[in-house]
Amino acid sequence: MRIIYIHQYFVTPQEGGATRSYHLAKGMVEKGIEVEMITSHNKGFYDLRFIDGIKVHYLPVSYRQEFGFIKRVWSFGRFVKSARSFIKKLPRPDYFYISSTPLTTGLIGLWAKRKFAIPYIFEVRDLWPDAPIQVGAIKSPLLKKVLYALENRIYKHALKIIALSPGIAENIRKKAPQAAIHTVPNFVDLETFYPKEKNPILLKQFGLKNSFTIAYAGAIGKVNAVSELLDVAKIAQDQGKNYQFVVMGKGSETPALLQQAKKMHLSNFFYFPFGTKHNVSDLLSCADMAFISFSKHPVLKTNSPNKFFDALGSGKAILVNHKGWVFNLVKSEKLGLSYPANRTDLAFEKIDALAQNPDSLHKMQERSRSLAIRYFSKETAINRLLSVIDDKQFGKLTEDGVYILTA
Repeated sequence: MRIIYIHQYFVTPQEGGATRSYHLAKGMVEKGIEVEMITSHNKGFYDLRFIDGIKVHYLPVSYRQEFGFIKRVWSFGRFVKSARSFIKKLPRPDYFYISSTPLTTGLIGLWAKRKFAIPYIFEVRDLWPDAPIQVGAIKSPLLKKVLYALENRIYKHALKIIALSPGIAENIRKKAPQAAIHTVPNFVDLETFYPKEKNPILLKQFGLKNSFTIAYAGAIGKVNAVSELLDVAKIAQDQGKNYQFVVMGKGSETPALLQQAKKMHLSNFFYFPFGTKHNVSDLLSCADMAFISFSKHPVLKTNSPNKFFDALGSGKAILVNHKGWVFNLVKSEKLGLSYPANRTDLAFEKIDALAQNPDSLHKMQERSRSLAIRYFSKETAINRLLSVIDDKQFGKLTEDGVYILTA
């Protein structure tokens, strides 16, 4: 079987970030599937690399999280055009596996199906165009209409659809009831993320003390609400608490976040630049809780954030500020604490109580790791995806408890 895998933002664990496509493609290769990955990089030339059996084609299309709306649209369009031209040079695949975001990658699937009669499987990571519309990035009524029409067309013509959360699957089902929709959530590499004792060497390396610590490791964009962690840090500092608050990441809001921390004169806040998965694992080993946050937009309730699964694997208690399926998991499985968005005073009260109850904290941490092993390992996700691609060749898997938990 040959699959051309399309993902504009493909990265490896050594690069850091969202490594889902790397692990899924590697899992396909290990089961005998020939995989060619078409992606992009911020260089002015084409590059070809063989990464753990995956043939990765890097197209010269720049993209950065800091890009404004116009630059992003230009990047999305250029990637579609470049990918279509490049696909013509490749041997015919059995399937295209196309990952969003952005939604525009679906244009490649529509084109390939029409021109070559090759079916495509479409993976929906975030709900587009709902997400950019709700956060105010897209305001034009005409553009909204065009994008919704495109979304429905992509769903309609896909052989199968992979949703990253039950909420995403439910949303798609309302728009495309005839579609074959399967849920394959994000996952964790349990060999990279696992519980560790706080290491004095790592604590010293990060400049941290061996005290109660909350860490955020992920994107720092407008929708991530990372600044709420600063507000909690300020309350803790004002009350003389020896707690630490740590952020590792990058994004368009990084300068504003650091400026805000400076204005607040926080001595208990620490920032580290974006790192590899191993860097994130090291940081989480120095923390007691992981902060999972989004701004207050309904569409963000459906998100399947990588940082959540990394934290589960690392055996961390969870602090979440938004309702949705992650919130429901945290509540039903007793993984940590929740608070309404912007109610950082309430967040501090709960954190303060937990910090003084090590037994409760330890039980939350144990439950996080247990849940990761039972439902969110990369092996489980790979097997489920292979079953969706071809259940006759790879075996048919039934729905399991994770979807009951997160529905």
